Amino acid sequence: MNIQLATVCDFAADYQGKLCIQGAFDTLCAQTFPVVHPQCSIAVRAVFQADDAGKHEFVIRCVDPDGKECLPPMPAVIDVTFPSAFIPFVSRNIVYTLQRLKFERQGMYRWLVQHQNDTLASIPLRVTLFDDRRSATGPAG
Repeated sequence: MNIQLATVCDFAADYQGKLCIQGAFDTLCAQTFPVVHPQCSIAVRAVFQADDAGKHEFVIRCVDPDGKECLPPMPAVIDVTFPSAFIPFVSRNIVYTLQRLKFERQGMYRWLVQHQNDTLASIPLRVTLFDDRRSATGPAG
């Protein structure tokens, strides 16, 4: 198994096996804290080989700058089957849409994509104070 993609974005959807992603980002700028982000999605695409056939249990966890879990864990179960011996791999998508996501303070947050207690991907999200001097270069400044 291989994690092909893991991102935070404005919107994501699994559309007949295609992973549709819009507005991938890694930084949120706020004028004050705490701040509530109205909506975003977590999107993960995993690729499985024939020897990966079977049920796979994933958990996506959000940790704060101190490494403490700050949201309830998000479980995902994927059943991997190969309808033909001629198919070399299959891909599966995990999408979570999060609404009214609250950040108490600035810092580096992370979404951890875990499988059998192993972290397969770590998605960083920098939450920072808005700075007028960086506004011309975008949120990542």
